[in-house]
Parts: sequence; C-alpha cells; structure tokens
Amino acid sequence: MIQSVQRAAQILGVLGSGTPRLGVTEIAERVGLAKPTVHGLLRTLESHDLVAQDPDTGKYSLGPGVLQLGNAYLDGSELRARSMRWAEALAAQAGEAVWVATLSGSRVIVLHHVFRPDNTVQILEVGAAIPWHACALGHAIVAWLPDAQRTRALAADLAPLTGKTKTTRAALGRALAQARQHGYAVEDQEATVGDAGIAAPIVSRDSVVAGAIGVVGAAGRLLAPGTLGDLARQVTEAAHAISRDLGAGRSGVILSALT
Repeated sequence: MIQSVQRAAQILGVLGSGTPRLGVTEIAERVGLAKPTVHGLLRTLESHDLVAQDPDTGKYSLGPGVLQLGNAYLDGSELRARSMRWAEALAAQAGEAVWVATLSGSRVIVLHHVFRPDNTVQILEVGAAIPWHACALGHAIVAWLPDAQRTRALAADLAPLTGKTKTTRAALGRALAQARQHGYAVEDQEATVGDAGIAAPIVSRDSVVAGAIGVVGAAGRLLAPGTLGDLARQVTEAAHAISRDLGAGRSGVILSALT
C-alpha cells in the first residue's frame, strides 16, 4: 500500500464518521499521526475539494468533491440501476418506504430510497450509513456472507443505537440464523425508536450476496399481526427479481435457498 494514500483515506474516513467538523489536533489523535503530517495532508485534500476548512473555526469537514465522487458511484452502481424499478413497484405494493443498500465495512450504505407513497413529509436517505447489526438490511446481507466474513462482522465493536439493539454475538447469531431460515430479516426499533424494517438479500451473478432490499416504516404498521407475513413475501419477491436481473440463476446456492 502507498502510505500517503492510506493516510489520506484514514482522514477522509474520520471526517465521514459522523462528527460534522474536526480540528487538526482531533484528526491527528484519531488517525494516530503527527499534527504537521495531518495538516499537510489536509491542505492537499482541500486543494482537490475533498475537504473544506471553516474560516471561522479553522476546523475541517468533507468537501464538495466527495459528493461528486459519491454521485458518480451511485450512477455507476449496477445494483442500484437494476433495483430501481423493482423498488418502485415494492413501495407501491407495500405502501411503505423502500431502501436498497450494500455493505461497506461495518455499515450498510443506502443506494436507493423510494418514499412511502403518501403525503407525509419524508427525508431522502440515499447515502445514509447504518451499522449492519442494527438494521434488517444489514442482517439480510451478513446472514448470507461466507462464514469467515460473517465471523469477522460479529467480532467487531457492536454499539447500541437504541435500547433494543442487539449487540451480543449470541443474540445476533440467533437473528442471522432466523434470517437464513426464513429468507428475510426483521428489525424492531434497533436503529431508530419507533421504526422497523423487513429486508431480503440480493444475489449477484457470481452467487454471492450483493446487497439487500427492504421496507422501512413505523413498527406498529410493519410488524402488525397479519401484515408482517405479506410484507415479507413482497420483499423477498422483489429481492428475487433484482437478483435475476443481476444474472443470478435459480440454481445459485443462495437464491435456491430463498425460493
């Protein structure tokens, strides 16, 4: 690896970790580098619009160049492109918001978001990063990872987001086993109080899980008796359709298990 590139990537990762703005000293402490080194890297990143400095506080944040790169990634995502029409159809059928996501490190990244088809005020969540262990989308992906990758995911730091977030290997292991058994994952207020999710894995042409699609909404609606089963069926059907569009045949190991 090229050391300077690795260090620049670490800085961008710290700035994208959730704290809006950080000073040079804070960044240096988080990446474990000397302040002069961090300052020089920040100046270089700033010259390419990848970071921006607040003129009043002197602190740094991600710059507009990152957004441009993110948009380019979304435009080039085959998973997003293949899932769009199926996500629209699922939202119309289920009457709920639909998210399509992929796994990046320990988080799932929302690639596509279809609003719930009503007149309520909603916020576009494309680009949102959610810890995999706190959402149905994450469970649906990690449940079908190869054993070694799943073991690493369970061994990572799993912090609670709400009082209902599963954070132990035992609890998450049971949740993943249930997802594999049923073909879909369910999350009840583990990422956000009051919200729930139902998600199923999307399989690529090489028979590995590429992401997940799911409905997200009020726990009282999604998990109501008589509703959960219908939504789970609709979600898994959408996941199967996207998987086939990505080139996964019914003979694929994962897709056969879900059918």
